[in-house]
Amino acid sequence: MQLYQTNELKIYNSITGEKEVFKPITEGYVGMYVCGPTVYSNVHLGNVRTFMSFDLVFRYLKHLGYKVRYVRNITDAGHLENDADVGEDRIAKKARLEQIEPMEVVQRYTVDFHNTLNKFNNLPPSIEPTATGHIIEQIEVINEIIDNGFAYVVNGSVYFDVLKFNETNEYGKLSKRKVEDLIHNTRETAGQSEKKNPQDFALWKKAEPQHIMRWPSPWSDGFPGWHLECTTMSTKYLGDHFDIHGGGMDLKFPHHECEIAQAEASTGISPVNYWMHANLLTLNGKKMAKSTGNNILPNEIFTGNNDILDKAFTPSVTRFFMLQANYRSILDFSNEALIASEKGFNRLMDAFHTINNLKTGSSSSFDSKLWKQSCYDAMNDDFNSPILIANLFEAVKQINLIKEEKATITQEDLAIIKETMQAFIFEVLGLQDERSAQDNSSDKLTGTVELLIQLRAEARANKDFATSDKIRDQLAALGVELKDGKDGTTFSLN
Repeated sequence: MQLYQTNELKIYNSITGEKEVFKPITEGYVGMYVCGPTVYSNVHLGNVRTFMSFDLVFRYLKHLGYKVRYVRNITDAGHLENDADVGEDRIAKKARLEQIEPMEVVQRYTVDFHNTLNKFNNLPPSIEPTATGHIIEQIEVINEIIDNGFAYVVNGSVYFDVLKFNETNEYGKLSKRKVEDLIHNTRETAGQSEKKNPQDFALWKKAEPQHIMRWPSPWSDGFPGWHLECTTMSTKYLGDHFDIHGGGMDLKFPHHECEIAQAEASTGISPVNYWMHANLLTLNGKKMAKSTGNNILPNEIFTGNNDILDKAFTPSVTRFFMLQANYRSILDFSNEALIASEKGFNRLMDAFHTINNLKTGSSSSFDSKLWKQSCYDAMNDDFNSPILIANLFEAVKQINLIKEEKATITQEDLAIIKETMQAFIFEVLGLQDERSAQDNSSDKLTGTVELLIQLRAEARANKDFATSDKIRDQLAALGVELKDGKDGTTFSLN
């Protein structure tokens, strides 16, 4: 029996505004799509929080025994500077400014994105499709929408007819916006005059002569609208109807609203059962954003090379900090919060390392089974990581009491504590035992230097002083100082 069969998971569904019991379309299987990055600059910590939130979801679903197909796209075309379908493609703009090919921009920042998430120990998705790799499929979806009467062609561009769609469907049901309000609140901008209505959005844009990224289509040489790629790739890999769609809170409107409309206009059915949105990470009380410069890059945290923090912090400490807030809550980034998180993280790891050294007895002063269930209850309540972490610290408290012989534990209960902490700290929360990694690296360094000391001793015994001196000098250049004494050679690190 899998864990999902004995755990009732509830997910806050953005479209209903309520926590709902999670029931996958196919028992034992979950299809999840998350909007990925637009790869035109380095990923900042606010972006990372969103992907870390859904990494937690992915990890817990897998822990419960579900087979999960997790699809997360790479936006490498079609994302204009302005959501009103005007402006310049962000990747093309970066390429123009740096005088390089757009795909060089894409490659550079896709690599940065992967490297950064890897440092935070995020699991890779099952499939990571790109917008440029699915131009043909996007054209097919546009044709379906046109054939169903919900889009129109003007001067080589194709626009989605929101008013026509709203006659038979409900545009705005995710963001709780009324089409009438959207009409009154939409600014008239250059390039919108060819639309029937200002709230209509582009499915395909005709490329201007200077536009670098362009593909042939039945309507013009151009590029797909930003919203279209996610509709196309999510349904291609998960089917017209799938379980979970996630993304940042800022994508709810217009991006996700447009996704719903496109899917319903092309297939006739609502695409997603559970919509999930991760909230913002703020800095100085304001949203982190590339466009405003109010952001901090992960490497600036790891190196301490920034004007915000007093010192450097590791990826696991930073991850621990972000998981101390529920994914739907706003979290403010500060030096004080990181310092507190580091202390908490170290306490958690110290306690976990203490478990194997605890003495067991014939009775327990701690109900480990009830505590274990409390950990599952927290995660089953819409992936409530802060409550889970609070429960883990209940175990930390008990471990320290047992260590001080102020509490008792049986071998069975201790095994439950260890197994549960192992599962939730490393498998579900995705934290890394950095101290063990450092200890392991230290052991490897010691073994390597001792081997070189042995080779040097053999060289000296054979009167091969050139090799002996070479080993000593090159180790010294690396910061390893050898000291010859009557009891042999020792070393120290400078």
